[in-house]
Amino acid sequence: MSAGRRDLLVCLLLAGAMALLPQLVGTRYVVTQSTLFFIWAVVVSQWNLVFGVAGIFSLAQMALFAVGAYATAMLGYYFAVPMVVAMPLAALVSVAVSLVVGLACLRLRGPYVALLTLAIAQVLYLVVVNDTDCFTNPPSGCMPFFGGVRGFSRFGDLGFRALLGSKWYVAHYYVGLGLLTLAMLFSIAIVRGPLGLAFQALRDNPGYARSRGVGQFKYQLWVFGLSAFFTGLAGAFYGVQFGVVGPIVFSLATLLFLLSMMVVGGLGTVWGPLLGAALLMLADEGMREVGDWRDIGLGVILVLFVVLLPRGLAGLRLRGVSKAKQS
Repeated sequence: MSAGRRDLLVCLLLAGAMALLPQLVGTRYVVTQSTLFFIWAVVVSQWNLVFGVAGIFSLAQMALFAVGAYATAMLGYYFAVPMVVAMPLAALVSVAVSLVVGLACLRLRGPYVALLTLAIAQVLYLVVVNDTDCFTNPPSGCMPFFGGVRGFSRFGDLGFRALLGSKWYVAHYYVGLGLLTLAMLFSIAIVRGPLGLAFQALRDNPGYARSRGVGQFKYQLWVFGLSAFFTGLAGAFYGVQFGVVGPIVFSLATLLFLLSMMVVGGLGTVWGPLLGAALLMLADEGMREVGDWRDIGLGVILVLFVVLLPRGLAGLRLRGVSKAKQS
């Protein structure tokens, strides 16, 4: 069986197994935390295409996530666009922003890309928090165009609260699961297909790749744009899930947390980001009661993986395959 077909089968089996979770473990906390896991797993799976597969050190992923969340909230708040329409439109806005970021980074390499993309994210954050002029005056008080430090709320939902009452979160669970399944199928198609080979060639030997006709300009924009759609869609769903969008979506702590998921899971692999997201979210939950030691514990986990398992959890399987071939 080819690697692509094997990954496709694993993806469908995992999706089927996760679909049973709300019936097996019906507690609201477990279901909502699993929904949050789906959101972060979507983000890191797409970030991995840029960072791990294509080798572009972009730190703009949380900014694209935030663009998706804010675009959804603003479409719902100002224009009463239904969320089922606003979410894909917001994802397209994220794609447009990502193409601008891709153009800005075209002639840069390594840490310079990281610095520029982080600067772009900070500029967007400052635009939001420094927006204090009243754009509208609802009963709740002055509302800046970008929401300011208060952010947006009451901009709409997917309708499951009215339809299912207190069980609306179960429907959101399945929406998140469907979103993650589509994102993983997309990642598999990219990594195992011709585009993935082109991205890896530009990552490993850009001079040779260009000499073989792999255009860096075209493929860099491709990877920025393609990964941004599901990232923006995850941001849109995040806003709908929690019912509020504010400057916290630009959080540097969250960005570092998601970056750690990729490192722990294994950069450049299909399943590494998913494994890293699962492990770190479980570790984060397990250390929730220890207060300040929680961040220290996560840091220790990251250091151990960087030193002892630099290829991440997915690297364990790759190492096993390599030894099997040698024997």
